[in-house]
Amino acid sequence: MKNYRDLIVWQKAMGLVTNIYHHTKSFPEEERYGLTIQLRKSSVSLPSNMAEGYGRNSTQDYIRFLRIANGSLFELQTQLEIALNLGFLTDESFSYTI
Repeated sequence: MKNYRDLIVWQKAMGLVTNIYHHTKSFPEEERYGLTIQLRKSSVSLPSNMAEGYGRNSTQDYIRFLRIANGSLFELQTQLEIALNLGFLTDESFSYTI
């Protein structure tokens, strides 16, 4: 592995960010500073934490940042389920996003 960009999990996380941004464009305007921004922030934190941990050049730091990314993934999953329950996502788009 030359760098974090070679990690398949990082590549998939980058794709997930794109999907989240795409799907949240259609959320109600009143959610602009609510669920929309929360979903975007938690999705962006996934690949960001992977990259930052890798850049620390310390195995302990890398593992710590991967754990933070994992926590963000659970946060994102919960927020997506909330969006589904509120009708902001269809079953199909929910399944495609995750």
